[in-house]
Amino acid sequence: MLNIFKPALFLAAIYFGLAAPPVAAQTLEAVRERGFLVCGASNPLSGFSQLDADGRWSGFDVDLCRALAAAIFGNPDLIEFRSYRGEARFAPLQTGSVDVLMRNGAWTAGRDTRFGASYVTPTFFDGQAFLVPQSLGVVSAYELDDVSICVVDGFGELQALDDFFFSNQTTFKEVVYEETADLLTAYRAGLCQVISASGRQLQAIRRELSDPALHRILPERISKEVLGPVVREDDDRWFEIVRWTVFALITAEEVGVTSLNIDSLAAARTPAVRRILGLEGDYGSPLGLRATFMTDAIRAVGSYAELYDRHFGSQTGAAMLRGQNALWRNGGLLYAPPIL
Repeated sequence: MLNIFKPALFLAAIYFGLAAPPVAAQTLEAVRERGFLVCGASNPLSGFSQLDADGRWSGFDVDLCRALAAAIFGNPDLIEFRSYRGEARFAPLQTGSVDVLMRNGAWTAGRDTRFGASYVTPTFFDGQAFLVPQSLGVVSAYELDDVSICVVDGFGELQALDDFFFSNQTTFKEVVYEETADLLTAYRAGLCQVISASGRQLQAIRRELSDPALHRILPERISKEVLGPVVREDDDRWFEIVRWTVFALITAEEVGVTSLNIDSLAAARTPAVRRILGLEGDYGSPLGLRATFMTDAIRAVGSYAELYDRHFGSQTGAAMLRGQNALWRNGGLLYAPPIL
């Protein structure tokens, strides 16, 4: 990403009351006038959004932001990424200080209807899971019995454990903490045999262990959580731009288009491929974008499969199975409507 954000100018704008564009402004026009996309996520989280020693953001969330910038500008580097601490950060959207949150708190009815914001579409399916040492010798949550489990009881996690073990006619001992950071400390110290938290939190915890390969995240989820981009609810066109940028990445995986082969497919005859490349039909004009906006997004970050593998694949040293995040035809929940 280009370091195009100028803190001094931003602070001056705050001082004179000019920091954020009017909330009523159409987002696409505001983004173009500014010259870059302001994109954020809730909480830095390893694999999703992390800051390196040089002050550069990377991760799944960041690449989704880059895809959106590419769809708008043809340049994935025209973004300013911001991390908002907390499970739900709607005020930045309401004030117009951020254009889109690529990851907020999990999608719920309350969050989708009470804060003047709209969840666009799922980009990551998750739920409460279990992290265990390989030495425990289990490969399924249904094998867990008479184990001690570290858990944060903040949003019903302990109740989910009670329900799961009751229905499975097995037992566990809870070791309850107030903060997620305590789970790793306790697990390392042997205060519990298992950690239970969302899959994404367990993935971040696993990466902090000295040898992630000696630990595994069991495949089952005992609750459901849906994550995805959130935008202000008063701009339908912006909602569609974000949604169809995400759909483009999912469709690319379905039809076999990648960042590596996309430039060699100009002569493709498959209608689905030609449409996603902008060679047949014009799906950009109704959104105020170029006909090639989907091509630009895919060229910038790759298909959804490339995105997932880059941040959660084997090269990370702590591979996370796609599970629910596999394509619908591969037994997962990931789905995009046809481009027609």
